[in-house]
Amino acid sequence: MTTSPITLITGTMGCLGAWAAAQLVRRGETVISFDLSQDRSRLNLLLSPDEQEAAIHFITGDLTDFAQVQRAVADYGATRIIHLAALQVPFCRANPVMGSAVNVTGTVNLFEAAKQAGIKHLTYASSIAVYGPPSDYPPGLVAHDATHAPRTLYGVYKVANEGTARIYWQDHGISSTALRPHTVYGLGRDQGLTSDPTKAMLAAAASVPSSIKFGGTVQMQHASDVAAQFIDASATPVQGAFVYNLGTPPVSVDDIIAHIQAAKPGAHLTRTDNRLPFPEGFDDSALRAAVGTVYETPLADGIADTIRSFERLLNEGRIAAPTPA
Repeated sequence: MTTSPITLITGTMGCLGAWAAAQLVRRGETVISFDLSQDRSRLNLLLSPDEQEAAIHFITGDLTDFAQVQRAVADYGATRIIHLAALQVPFCRANPVMGSAVNVTGTVNLFEAAKQAGIKHLTYASSIAVYGPPSDYPPGLVAHDATHAPRTLYGVYKVANEGTARIYWQDHGISSTALRPHTVYGLGRDQGLTSDPTKAMLAAAASVPSSIKFGGTVQMQHASDVAAQFIDASATPVQGAFVYNLGTPPVSVDDIIAHIQAAKPGAHLTRTDNRLPFPEGFDDSALRAAVGTVYETPLADGIADTIRSFERLLNEGRIAAPTPA
């Protein structure tokens, strides 16, 4: 008799956590949500309250408290773990002690809780912040094993997480797969340095002028695709501690604006000439060689779908139009 997996997700109230939970629920699986926040606004964009209550066990928990993490993993019968909770760049800069406690100690707590519960594999989010600025690398896509040279504490903490995973494999045989996203977009992507394209899609849906506060080139990754990649990774034990870049073809911000305007004719969008402080593209060939499926929604389709979803939510009064830029 096959038992349905029970997946513990940390950071369920964030964008990727909400998407991962929604996809698992729609597959008929059970989710354990572990998050200090009780704000379900992003999750509510993807699942009805009834769907949430039927399939998700909500735990208001603190990653920095090992006892809480241990109980969450052990007491609810978790068989898989997707670790997405983290404090982002600005918070880590403003409060390094708390940033380290959540991002570094919290990750150690989760690996240790998995070990004690007999869970032999987990997946977690790393970041392209482990790399340095474009000047550190030759032209072209940055390889997944290129030199780590973070310029933020957030990036330093992510390097520590990758090291933690490596040692838990070395010392305890706990395998792991980490993914490094670039610019995630879609419903629920309302915070972070690279959230401006999604905010521009919401503004276009609401017929409100907006501006993307950076230019240059990025790799756009639909939140649904990224969540699906994490789910697959959590369900596929490996022999080691592996870390992969997420790819997609690099695209200019001007092209992103053009796609938004094609999906919503008349949308008034501008951008600045600022550049993001990391390389514009990362090589995902290692991921493609290692897994059976790489999820990659064509950018035009993903943008059009996101705008349609925002239009529906606006019409239903479930979200508010943004303030004009």
